[in-house]
Amino acid sequence: MGDTVELVAITRHNLAELLQLDAGDGGKQVAPNLKSMAQAAVYAEAWPRGIAVDGVLVGFLMLYDPSLTAQPEEPKFTLWRLMIDQRQQGRGYGAAAVQALIAHVRTRPGADTLYLSYVQDSANVAAAERFYRSQGFTPTGEIDDGELVMSLKL
Repeated sequence: MGDTVELVAITRHNLAELLQLDAGDGGKQVAPNLKSMAQAAVYAEAWPRGIAVDGVLVGFLMLYDPSLTAQPEEPKFTLWRLMIDQRQQGRGYGAAAVQALIAHVRTRPGADTLYLSYVQDSANVAAAERFYRSQGFTPTGEIDDGELVMSLKL
């Protein structure tokens, strides 16, 4: 890959750039970034980050981090959103971002497992599972709100 992938804070300076990104799935696999940013504004547990390659946003992820508040809604660290712009997919940026997130979560108080879930009723379900397995996640056997749950022991 060779490009430097970083997780960067979303600020007033890069919000417009973030909102231009599009996963190309019509919102079927991952919610639009506008919805994610609205949720981040009202959930104290949200940790939204742009996925930047050499300073240019190519995607977005959001962690649900229960250590950010004294009374979290859920006690689990969860990869809440992951999207790579359709023009940037297939370049390894998603994998690099997930690995950067795993490294971050390992530094968080009380983090021993990272969870995620993904839509199961789509043509991309096998690809999603393959991708997350390649990052070290394994299926838990749980279904949450119609989505398959995977976890990674930290």
